Amino acid sequence: MITVVSDTHGRDGHRLTGRTLEAVREADLVCHAGDFLTAAVLDAFEAESARFAGVTGNNDTVRVRDRLPARRTVEFEGVRIAMAHGHKHSDTALAMYGRQENADLVVVGHSHRPEFRSVADVPVLNPGSHADPRRYEAAHAELALDPFRGRLVTTEGEELERFSVGE
Repeated sequence: MITVVSDTHGRDGHRLTGRTLEAVREADLVCHAGDFLTAAVLDAFEAESARFAGVTGNNDTVRVRDRLPARRTVEFEGVRIAMAHGHKHSDTALAMYGRQENADLVVVGHSHRPEFRSVADVPVLNPGSHADPRRYEAAHAELALDPFRGRLVTTEGEELERFSVGE
């Protein structure tokens, strides 16, 4: 399983609770789409994850920006995931980025809104925020392979949406 989170906005810990904490601990890969805030939060995620990939967000400190790229593409069991926080990306830029990286999925954060959508035939996933949901549900995404599919899930474990990637 791949667990996708974003927008932690923490100062001293991962702020993971409930099903989100379980999903991070169970995951073969954890992807974080930025806005950890501090290096202590990044450290906490790395400590909870068997394999971790993250990008910086617009609120991350210099210490986080020194350790993570603004964009990255990760490969996992034949799936390519292009990641960016999304604050500097229009829909057109996201679609172009996904195509440029030959990605099966583009992961973004920033809006705190959990959603899966297609942008010019490029699948784009925003897991929302597990810890600072603002006007949305606190959420994360859980992805499975073969076939590549996923679901958006609240921190309490309630399923918000199921989706298929690449169909």
